[in-house]
Formats: sequence, C-alpha cells, structure tokens
Amino acid sequence: MSVTITAAMVKELRDRTASGMMECKKALVETQGDIEAAIEWMRKNGLVKAAKKAGRITAEGQVIVKASADGQSAVVLEVNSETDFVAKGDDFINFANGVADLILDKNPADLEALQALPMNGDESVETVRQNLVAKIGENIQLRRFTRFSTAGVIGAYRHGERIGVLVETTGGEIGLAKDIAMHIAASRPVCVNETEVPAELIEKEREIFTAQAAESGKPAEIIAKMVEGRIKKFLAEVTLVGQPFVKDPDTTVAALLKKAGTDVVRFVRYEVGEGIEKKQDDFAAEVMAQVKGA
Repeated sequence: MSVTITAAMVKELRDRTASGMMECKKALVETQGDIEAAIEWMRKNGLVKAAKKAGRITAEGQVIVKASADGQSAVVLEVNSETDFVAKGDDFINFANGVADLILDKNPADLEALQALPMNGDESVETVRQNLVAKIGENIQLRRFTRFSTAGVIGAYRHGERIGVLVETTGGEIGLAKDIAMHIAASRPVCVNETEVPAELIEKEREIFTAQAAESGKPAEIIAKMVEGRIKKFLAEVTLVGQPFVKDPDTTVAALLKKAGTDVVRFVRYEVGEGIEKKQDDFAAEVMAQVKGA
C-alpha cells in the first residue's frame, strides 16, 4: 500500500534536516511517509555519500583562530573544502568555529582524539562532519590544528579567512605579541632563530650558492667568502629574529624583542591549502577524450 507524500510532509522534513526538496521526497517515498524513519534513512544514505566524497581534493577552506577569555590558551585550526564557495557558507563556518571552540575547551591530543569528541549531543565531531558532507555535497576535512597554552603571552592573528598565526612570548605586552603574529603572517619565517634551521636545509642552500658562485671564475677562497655571505643573508631571511620588522623595516625583530625585554618561544603559521596539490583541469584534453570516446 503506497502512501501519498504531501507537500507538508516534505516541508517538515526539509525544516528538520535542511536538505533539498527532492532528497526529502525520495526519503519519504523510501520510508512510506514515516518522518522519523526518513531522517534515519537520510543519515545512513548521507554517510555513504560522504564516504564516496572522501577522496576528493580539498585545497580551499578557512583557517580559524581563537583565544580563551584569559588569553592563556589559543588555537589555530584549518578546515578544508573543495571550493571557496562552500568555505564561505554559514554551515561550513559554524562547523569550523564549533570545532575550534571544542579544541580550546577540551584540548584533544590529535586529530583522531578530536574526531571522537562529542559535538552535537551524542554525535561525534566525525559524525557531524560526515553529515555536513552529505548535506553540502562536497568533501570537507579537518586538516590540522595547534593549541598553545602558556603562562607567558600569546599573540593570535587571523588575516582574512586564509591565514592564521599563534606566537608565544616569555612576557611583554599583548600588543607586541599580536604585532609579531602579524609580522609572521606577512613575512613567512621558517623558524624563530638560526639554531632551529634544519642542517639539511642549510646544506642544500650552500650547495646551490657554491654552484652559482663557481660560475664567477673567482679563486676558491673568494668563492668560500661569497658563499658564507649568502648563507648569512639566507638565515636572516628565514628566521623570525633576523627579519626586518614589517611595521619598521629599519629595525629587526631581534632588536624589537630585545628592547621590550622579551623572547619568542614558538610560533605556528597556517595558510589554507599550503602543501596540497590542486587538481588542474585541462578543458581541451577533456573535450578530446570525449571526442575519442565517441
């Protein structure tokens, strides 16, 4: 015996699930008009859809930065989507902010622990994510997060929607810490000082500089001095303390910190999609493949 699916039933299901009209109608048909069963059917079906989308590249998204009320803890979180359009939607933004609040409150050890935390009642973060994937129709991923907690000072800065920075200092004013965070967002230092620069990175640069200097035809001792000069310049460029301060290029960050009587303990800088290889669509090749297939 078939049940007539009315517009009122579809509307009620849409109001409760925020899903599309056709998807709601299909769910009601599948469950003989039972609203509760339809919701369950949609959730199960949504998890299947989410699994199918899990392999899609997510190079867009947002970086969220949040600090606790007392300023002693802060978090930077990257949540990715397939398109910038979805990343600007309310559903995506609310989810990302909710996860950031959860990290700040619960301090999970890693992504796996974060995904297992309850978010909406009994639903875990991972279940909420999967439901959102099913609802929006795009792959959404929690990529990474860092949480700082300190007795010192934390500077937190978010540039637009795509760059976020946390920096911890041993003391000083919060205003200075925020200025340093802003500098890091703009200047992209690799680490705090020279001692933190990986030896293999220095050696790689040394090899490049040596090969370039050798083309000059100058004596070996002159080449050695040229290379050391380039290495010194390179270290100043990649270390936070060696860089000119963005608000006052005549002053290095090291001089600024020394004047304030403080030091930078650590920092982290996130930018949406960095390190993710985006898919490049070749329209001509796509058309050619279709022609050959035909």
